Amino acid sequence: MAKIKSKKIIIADLGLALVAVLWGGGFVAVKDAVNDVAPFYLIAARFVVSGLVLSLFYFKRLKGAKIQDIKGGILVGIFLFLGFTTQTIGALYTTAGKQAFLTGVNVVIVPFMAWIMYRNRLDIYSVIASILCLIGIGFLTLKGGNGINLGDLLTLACAFFFAGHITMLGHWSKRADLAVLTVTQMLTTGFLALVCALLFESFPSQISRETYGSMLYIIAVCTLFCFSIQTIAQKYTTASHTSIILCLEAVFGSIFAIIFHGDVFTPTMLVGCLLILIGIIIAETKLEFLHGRLAVGKTLSN
Repeated sequence: MAKIKSKKIIIADLGLALVAVLWGGGFVAVKDAVNDVAPFYLIAARFVVSGLVLSLFYFKRLKGAKIQDIKGGILVGIFLFLGFTTQTIGALYTTAGKQAFLTGVNVVIVPFMAWIMYRNRLDIYSVIASILCLIGIGFLTLKGGNGINLGDLLTLACAFFFAGHITMLGHWSKRADLAVLTVTQMLTTGFLALVCALLFESFPSQISRETYGSMLYIIAVCTLFCFSIQTIAQKYTTASHTSIILCLEAVFGSIFAIIFHGDVFTPTMLVGCLLILIGIIIAETKLEFLHGRLAVGKTLSN
């Protein structure tokens, strides 16, 4: 039984790692798409289309959906909407590489969010990691990192909302029907974005071929595929564990931004990125690999 469980955890971790790589490419795709498509219309398109497509696959299970499962999906969807709203608008004002690392800060916020919302235990490693990440953000976004701007602030806000999304999804994925949870959160996000788009934005008048390609990647890969995998994977792992794996999107997002957009990182910004990465590693591993080495060293000396 334990072996079967561990296999499921390994598969879940591999699935989340794949999601992190694909979402890393999403930072570049979103940066390209917002040149032609306003943020709310972009969010509405990706989540309404994805939600409707999944509804066709899960139609029978949706027909018998429980009110409690729908409620969970709506709550998770609200956090998802707020996260993508602040991130997508933020993409207008900051670079894809910077945004990737700032979004990754959510890994440090998750333990605090889980403590506040569900009274999960908080440890000293999370506190140390938070301090390192805050210092790293300073290096990355303040004077030495070309200055903090509106895009950076919005991206930091999105990190908080995504931390809330991961925490709530971890809670509801173990209690609700996964099909209902996935579809409901997508349609909730898409509906809220569509309402905001109709109220505050003009419909896109001209969309380039490159933008259509970016939108196809965002909808089919980053949304339809990745969120389905994340929702299923979180049934077999914790919210904190999920957040550390997904933080790899910061690394891949920065790499893709350098390759495709020519983003330039100053030495000060690289120090900030390194501090954030160290903080993220401490938050999740609790430095257990060092404890193991110390134990081996003691055994050899004896």
